[in-house]
Amino acid sequence: MAKHAVPKRKQSKARSGRRYKTFVRGVQLKLSNVASLKNCPSCKTKMVQHQACKECGMYQGRDVLGKRLAQQGLKKSAAKAKAKAKVTTIKAE
Repeated sequence: MAKHAVPKRKQSKARSGRRYKTFVRGVQLKLSNVASLKNCPSCKTKMVQHQACKECGMYQGRDVLGKRLAQQGLKKSAAKAKAKAKVTTIKAE
């Protein structure tokens, strides 16, 4: 019959507890970083980091969902055409 590894000495309760607490602390840190919230810079509502704001549609200073334009009554294509017209008039002058 094969022999298996046997501990030479008894492990104290303090040592076992320290190992367990370190493990628990690491798990808690990982779980706290799963969904961190921050304030949206444009509308000041809570939003998940690295995602577009659900209220105003802004992400990194750009309107990626088109909600701001919808509030103003414009569509994205109309807004782009309007911006292009501004650029061409500036160049013509």
